[in-house]
Amino acid sequence: MSGAFVSVAEREWLNLAISGDEEAFTRLVELYQTPVYNLCYRMLGNDHSAEDAAQETFWRAYRNLKRYDQQRSFITWLLSIAAHYCIDQQRKKRLPLFEMDEFPDFDIADPEIPNPEQEYNQGEEEAALHALVNKLNPQDRAAVILKYWYDCSEEEISQMLSLTVSAVKSRLHRARRQLAEMVSTQQPAAAERRRRNETSTL
Repeated sequence: MSGAFVSVAEREWLNLAISGDEEAFTRLVELYQTPVYNLCYRMLGNDHSAEDAAQETFWRAYRNLKRYDQQRSFITWLLSIAAHYCIDQQRKKRLPLFEMDEFPDFDIADPEIPNPEQEYNQGEEEAALHALVNKLNPQDRAAVILKYWYDCSEEEISQMLSLTVSAVKSRLHRARRQLAEMVSTQQPAAAERRRRNETSTL
């Protein structure tokens, strides 16, 4: 994720929005509402909270447009606002973990179309991964989501989360270690569930 603008049109909309053009800002909302909403959903875990967080993100962005540094990527700035808001909400409300079956479909391209069994297993593993990520503390979770779902660099994440680059690296390292430990702990139980499922279908 790099570059200050996606297109000339975006630059024009942003300049107009900064000057007070609400219609131009609406265009920017339409352009970026999906990545902002998706980040909020992955952070908060339910549709209603994610919608509220996305709306709050754009409201805060609109109020602070004149403070936006145009040398910085606009989507990076938006995601920074969203991440901080979601982290604050999690800390205030101590939101419960969301259920694995509440995860939406994620656009992960497969080189080949899997058979139904492969597709089921992949979906199950993906849901399990998201459930594990949700167990991380809010700031570590934000760093992991921005790094691996949004392909942000460590420098971009440091700007978004108001951390040093070394702190981001430390958080990512700690999060990967925690996830690996959680996976290793759950593998025996998952293997037993698969064995039971296979036995029940015989």
